[in-house]
Amino acid sequence: MTRDAWAPSSEREPFIIAEMSGNHNGSLERAMQIVEMVAQSGAHALKLQTYTADTMTIESDRDDFRISDPDSLWDGYTLYDLYAKASTPWEWHEPVFKRCRELGMVCFSSPFDATAVDFLESLDAPMYKIASFECRDTNLIRKVAQTGKPVIISTGMASISEINLALETAREGGCSDVTLLKCTSSYPAGNPDSNLRSIPAMRSMFGVPVGLSDHTPGIGAAVASVALGAVAIEKHVTLGRADGGVDSEFSLEPQELASLVKESRAAWQSLGKVNFGASDAEKGSLVFRRSLYVVEDMEEGETLTPRNLRAIRPGYGLSPEYLEVFLGKRVSRPVPKGTPVSWDIIG
Repeated sequence: MTRDAWAPSSEREPFIIAEMSGNHNGSLERAMQIVEMVAQSGAHALKLQTYTADTMTIESDRDDFRISDPDSLWDGYTLYDLYAKASTPWEWHEPVFKRCRELGMVCFSSPFDATAVDFLESLDAPMYKIASFECRDTNLIRKVAQTGKPVIISTGMASISEINLALETAREGGCSDVTLLKCTSSYPAGNPDSNLRSIPAMRSMFGVPVGLSDHTPGIGAAVASVALGAVAIEKHVTLGRADGGVDSEFSLEPQELASLVKESRAAWQSLGKVNFGASDAEKGSLVFRRSLYVVEDMEEGETLTPRNLRAIRPGYGLSPEYLEVFLGKRVSRPVPKGTPVSWDIIG
């Protein structure tokens, strides 16, 4: 799959990626409903996460392996239990990939270890994403890069040197098609922490397309990112936040995802080009500018005054900037009321 197929380019509308994550809530039927919803929204891609609890961590109740943060959505979980609950069973991947293809939608995944890459290759995954928490895993990045397929690297928490190392590793592994995503790795993220101005800075610094992986509620930050050059936008999605789920609190519902597709496209179209003067769309409005008109019937030799010469709409006369030039001059012929001013009335 080439870059042209999934449009991470400023020459195309932003590539909208819907992340299912664990919002299937353990139900394949719900997972397939999410696939259908994403396709109906007009989003370009659905993304999965490919791991098991055992490939992510070990089963342990030690403090190191338990989330103890009252502000966290997952406070109290052990890492193992959280990943067991949130993971997408590997046997679901094939039917999800197949249905996405039938619907004309890209389906890909974030692998979290080498076995996941091998598995996704068996499904002919068209591209890959490296999650923010794996941005420093050079072995995983190298493994993914060796597939020769496009790679998206999310950069939540990553320093400049860490991003640079990830990019170098991908390129050295054989991947020439890399897109970075600006990301804030908090769940949910606050708009003030989004730091979207990093997007053009990253593009300039690293010389690759840059998009946004967004964990804020709603679509405001995502749409704003388009104005700063985001070529791809990733958002978690759910059928309904009220249904619960590990990521539901910061996930988009169907109508919100459809709005993101629509509004990000509109934002991209609105960027246009640097332009001054009347555009083609504006030329028809030029006639509604003010211009100089004779507003009383005048006989030859009469003097132009503020009473009989005004700047009014429409715009068929000379520009209002010439008002002072004409005031005090005598007309050289009879001039009916409503005549647009031209140089020959005093010539």
